[in-house]
Amino acid sequence: MRTSILPVRRQNTARVARRSGMGRIMVWITLPLTVVIAQVNFTSSNLPIVVIDTEGQTIPDEPKIRARMGIIWNPANARNLMTDPFNNYDGAIGIEVRGSSSQYFYPKKQYGFETIDDAGENKDVSLLGLPAENDWILHAPYGDKTLIRNALIYQLSNEIGRYASRCRFCELVLNGEYAGLYILMEKIKRGKNRVAISKLEPQEISGDDLTGGYIVKIDKLEGSEIDGWYSPFLPYPGAHQHIYYQYHYPKASAIVTEQRQYIQGVVANFEELMNRPDYADPVTGYRTLIDLPSAVDFFLLNEFPKNVDAYRLSAFLYKDKDSDDPTLHFGPIWDFDLSYGNANYYNGWLTDGWQLDYFREAAEFRSDGFQVPFWWSKIAADPAFLDSAAARWQVLRQNQLSRTHIYAVMDSMTALIQEARVRNFQRWNEVIGYWVWPNYYVGATYLEEVNWMKQWIYHRLNWMDQTLAQYNRLHSTTGDAVCRDLRLERCYPNPFNNQLTINFTTTTTDGIKLTIYNLAGGPVDQIFYQPGVPGNHSLFWQPRHIASGVYWAVLTDGTLSRIQKVLFLK
Repeated sequence: MRTSILPVRRQNTARVARRSGMGRIMVWITLPLTVVIAQVNFTSSNLPIVVIDTEGQTIPDEPKIRARMGIIWNPANARNLMTDPFNNYDGAIGIEVRGSSSQYFYPKKQYGFETIDDAGENKDVSLLGLPAENDWILHAPYGDKTLIRNALIYQLSNEIGRYASRCRFCELVLNGEYAGLYILMEKIKRGKNRVAISKLEPQEISGDDLTGGYIVKIDKLEGSEIDGWYSPFLPYPGAHQHIYYQYHYPKASAIVTEQRQYIQGVVANFEELMNRPDYADPVTGYRTLIDLPSAVDFFLLNEFPKNVDAYRLSAFLYKDKDSDDPTLHFGPIWDFDLSYGNANYYNGWLTDGWQLDYFREAAEFRSDGFQVPFWWSKIAADPAFLDSAAARWQVLRQNQLSRTHIYAVMDSMTALIQEARVRNFQRWNEVIGYWVWPNYYVGATYLEEVNWMKQWIYHRLNWMDQTLAQYNRLHSTTGDAVCRDLRLERCYPNPFNNQLTINFTTTTTDGIKLTIYNLAGGPVDQIFYQPGVPGNHSLFWQPRHIASGVYWAVLTDGTLSRIQKVLFLK
């Protein structure tokens, strides 16, 4: 046996929230927190078993310390025994405690770790069937008593075609003590199997090389490498807060001056355009600078579970090289513990209302140090964006975001962890039936927590269906809203010198028109196409008698429009 698991009572200090009768957090007080660690008889699991030994060291917030990790994973539904050999990983790691609020409020800690070789160098490995990498997270669901909120939304995001961290449920033994149910997650980083943008080397400081790839984020100012810049545009008139954009990739210690200036310029150009009265112009407005489908999906994926951290924390943007894609993309999504009604503040428990509207309108939110960039409200006020969001929502509701499918994913996850969650709540035995910051609902049993979340989802989906329907201006002869969508998937090659291929998806049989505009907004060519049937289609443009340069490819079905920048080089 590798473990000696005994009951322990530990005394710590924690910040505890005192709530008003309205369920909102009013003040903070510091109280002693007694953590009761109950005895757990842990010998085997249907889940993978992760065993970490720090050789007597306490895991700090930072920097990472060296430790050993072994993983027992017998695929094909074979049981994993603590006496089995380490067969998925057996080697060195660098590990640290991670998280922000969770470090203060929760005794169950989450960890970030790197797989390394004996010399301490990063080593890419495949863990639990996930693509090989060296940066990983052991997420520790605690205040989320269903244990599945993050895993659920990440799976749904991947299913709709938006990369989010892939997850594997596991059980952790740390320094001989059973630590509970954890979720192995991919850390958000650049890579062909994660955020698939170009690698940016320090020497790439000019031309197309300089233009990508980049990942920036809006988040709390915590971590070992925090650097970035403040936006000159206030989140709301008279605000004392400023939006701080942080370098995520390249990280602060690797990004060079020219690259800092470039990505700051990209964001500044976007913000300056958003500040103009004609920001929503279909040819010259913000849709020429961003990937609109990613913004729509980011909006829907945050609003559906009503994430109280949405837009203002753990909010990522990324950009590839101009030759691959010159637009700014939104995502990946991150950190949904305080979603699906699991927050007693900022209206997070309500199933109606846009979270973005609350952030814009609530006077009590104005004092929060972490605000939403001004441009999100302007994007959401654009009728073209709302049309796209409504059309996309209707399509997703037929498949990945149908209530039947969401419940099926939840049931699959809860069945998978049925055995492990019992041990988890033995180990952390003051969770189920107890108020844990910032719960709105406190169920007496695990099943009550899951069923309450399902009911919350049921009402939230109904509200979004009814609200988004008013933005969809197209109706069938029977009066039922049709699922109309037009997606410009890709223009390639870009740059091109002979023929441009335009891939798109439509849900109607209406005629499609492709118009090519120059940067001054003048049309230079048009192509008409009748798809015949809904689905994926391709158009081809062969420029004739026009000069080399940058052009706008505008695709429309008469109601919805999609835009992409292309570069023609003779």
